[in-house]
Amino acid sequence: MPELPEVETVRRGLNQLTLNQEITGVQVLLHRTLAHPFSVEELFIGIKESFIVTWHRRGKYLLAELSFSPSALSAGWLGVHLRMTGQLLWLHRDEPLHKHTRVRFFFGDERELRFVDQRTFGQIWWVPPGVAPESIITGLGKLAVDPFSPEFTVEYLALKLRNRRRAIKTALLDQSVVAGLGNIYADEALFLSGVLPETLCTNLQPEQIERLHSCIIQVLKASIEAGGTTFSNFLNVKGVNGNYGGVAWVYNRAGEPCRVCGTPIQRIRIAGRSSHYCVQCQR
Repeated sequence: MPELPEVETVRRGLNQLTLNQEITGVQVLLHRTLAHPFSVEELFIGIKESFIVTWHRRGKYLLAELSFSPSALSAGWLGVHLRMTGQLLWLHRDEPLHKHTRVRFFFGDERELRFVDQRTFGQIWWVPPGVAPESIITGLGKLAVDPFSPEFTVEYLALKLRNRRRAIKTALLDQSVVAGLGNIYADEALFLSGVLPETLCTNLQPEQIERLHSCIIQVLKASIEAGGTTFSNFLNVKGVNGNYGGVAWVYNRAGEPCRVCGTPIQRIRIAGRSSHYCVQCQR
């Protein structure tokens, strides 16, 4: 599943390519991809002749702010969640249609934004003007603070982890603890901070939480600079793979030597999710 760095990579690409572009039409090829509204006609009427002002990211959600330029009247919001295999690709309309294409947004100059999703778990929402996105895209209301927000402090993280009698790896995957973090970067942050994934939150020492806080931000920044991770089928809006996977510390490296001490990386399952770690570097 694309995590914060992959979604942020897509957001930045969309802001480079799609801003001030007029939406001229839409085609929904798989209806269940459209989470709101249920009517394709309502979606078309709502977004036709609107312009993309900017793309935002909240956790793993993408939100496009729409307006009717040049009057600057709001045209609502377009929300996207990539889920496991979703891709947003900015293409020329002559590009052959991929068999997993679910929704097409048409723009001028024969360009289009295609939502391609092999596993079909991805979703798209249109939020009408004057309506809070959280009231339609209900998952937004359950998100914790973003790791790059000023509110994500050591004190905040310590408070969120206090009294939780579960493994720190499981806690980090909880979007009500920190938004956007997933399996890949939880493993990476735990390695860099020297904390075992099975450590109970209640057993973490203050210095461990401080290191973990710093390492979460560090590893997310490193992955964004590398264009995200491609272990399955992640592509940016230009169809290019991410590069972080080649330098990952532990994730997806079971049996390979630790990049620090040479000890083989271990893989276990915690709450049904794979976890990778080094028995020497993490305590």
